[in-house]
Amino acid sequence: MSTNDSKSKQSVSMFKLNGKNYLFAFILITSLFALWGFANDITNPMVAAFKNILLISNFESSLVQFAFYGGYCFMAIPAALFIRKYNYKKGILVGLALYSTGCFLFIPAGNAMLFWAFLIAYFVMTCGLAFLETTSNPYILSLGPDETATRRLNFAQAFNPIGSLTGMLIAKEFILARLHKATEAERLELQETNPDALLQIQQADLDTVSVPYLLLGGVVLCFFIVFLVSKLPHIVSADSGVHSIGQTVKNLLKNKRYVLSVVAQAFYVGVQIMIWTFIIQYAELELGMSKATAQGYNMLAMGIFVTSRFICTFLLKYFKPSILLTTLAIGGGTFTLGAIFIHGIAGLYSLVAVSACMSLMFPTIYGIALKGMGDEAKLASAGLILAIGGGCVMPPLQGLLIDKANWFDWLSPVRISFILPFICFVVIAYFGYWVYRNSRS
Repeated sequence: MSTNDSKSKQSVSMFKLNGKNYLFAFILITSLFALWGFANDITNPMVAAFKNILLISNFESSLVQFAFYGGYCFMAIPAALFIRKYNYKKGILVGLALYSTGCFLFIPAGNAMLFWAFLIAYFVMTCGLAFLETTSNPYILSLGPDETATRRLNFAQAFNPIGSLTGMLIAKEFILARLHKATEAERLELQETNPDALLQIQQADLDTVSVPYLLLGGVVLCFFIVFLVSKLPHIVSADSGVHSIGQTVKNLLKNKRYVLSVVAQAFYVGVQIMIWTFIIQYAELELGMSKATAQGYNMLAMGIFVTSRFICTFLLKYFKPSILLTTLAIGGGTFTLGAIFIHGIAGLYSLVAVSACMSLMFPTIYGIALKGMGDEAKLASAGLILAIGGGCVMPPLQGLLIDKANWFDWLSPVRISFILPFICFVVIAYFGYWVYRNSRS
C-alpha cells in the first residue's frame, strides 16, 4: 500500500465505526460549532452598546453576560436529561428552536425599548446554545473510533472560532459602527433638554442592534429545517440504559478524572474570557490606544487562535492530548507573565500570543473527561457545560483588581490583574500532568 493510500485510510478511519461511515453526520454537526461561536462574539460588545444606548450603569449593562451565561447554567442539566431520554438529533432540534426563538425576541424587545426584554431574549437564546453544546460535543466524540475521539472533537471545535471571528466582524461593522455617534454625556444632556430626540436616537440604535439578531434567527431556522429532514445516525452505546440517573451521577462524582476535568474546564473558560475581555483595557491603559485600535489586537488574537486550533489538531496525531495540554498551559502561563512584566508593545504581543496556547484546551479537556464513558457521556456533558459558569465569576474578579490593585509603583493594576489568568494556567497544567501521569500507571 502506498503512503498516500495509508494516509487516506487513516483519515477516513476517524469517522468509521463498526463498518459505518459517519463523515456526513460529522460535517453537519460541526457546522453547529461555528453557529454558537458566532452568537458568543456578536454578543460581547453589546455590553458597552446597551450602556451607551439606554444610559444604564456598568453593573446593569453587565447583566447581558449574566443572562447569556445564565442560560448555559440553567439548561445544561435539563438538556443532558433530554438527550438521555430521547436522542442527539432531537436535542439538536430543541436547541436550534430555542436559539432561533431567542433571536426573534429581539424585535419585540427593541420595539418596546425594554432592557429586561433583551435579557430574556439572550437567556432563551443561550438555553438553546446549552442544548446544542451539551448535545454536539459528545455526539462528535461518538462518531468514530474511541482512540481518535479527542482529535475529532478538536477538529470540530476548530470551526467555533471561525464563527466567533465572524461575529466580532458583524458586531464591529454592522452594529457598533452604525450606532449614533452621540456620546454618553451628549445623551444625558438630551435627556434633560430634548427627551423626544433622545428617544428617536435610542429607538434607531436598538433597531440597529436587533436587525443582525433577526437575520441570525432566520439562518438558525434554516439549520433547523436541514437537521429536521436529515438522517442522522442513532448511536447506542453498549451500556445504554444500564444505569439510572442517580447511579450515573454517583459514578461521575466517584470518577476523579471527570471531576478534575470539570474543574479544569471552569478555569479554562475563565481564562479565555479574561484574556479576550481585558486585551482592550491593557492596550488602552498601558499603551494609550483607542478602543477601536485595541479591538484590532483582539481580532488578531482570535485569528491566531483559529490557526493554532488546526495546527494543534494535526499535532494530536503524534502526541498524547495530556502532553499537549500541559505544554500549552505552561506556554500560556509564560506568555501571561510576559504581559505582566514586559513593558511596551512587546507586553501586548505577549498577551496576544496567549491565544495560540488556548486553542487546544476546551475540546481536549472535554475529550479527556468523556473518554470511554459510553452512554454516561450524555449526562457527564452537562457538567462540562456548567463549567462555562467560570466565565461568570473570574472576569469580574479581574476587573476588581484593575480598580483596586494599586500595590506597587512599578507594576500597574492592569498588569497585576493578569495574575488571575496565570493561576488558571497553573491549574490547567497540573490537570494535564495528572492525566498524563495516571495514564501511564
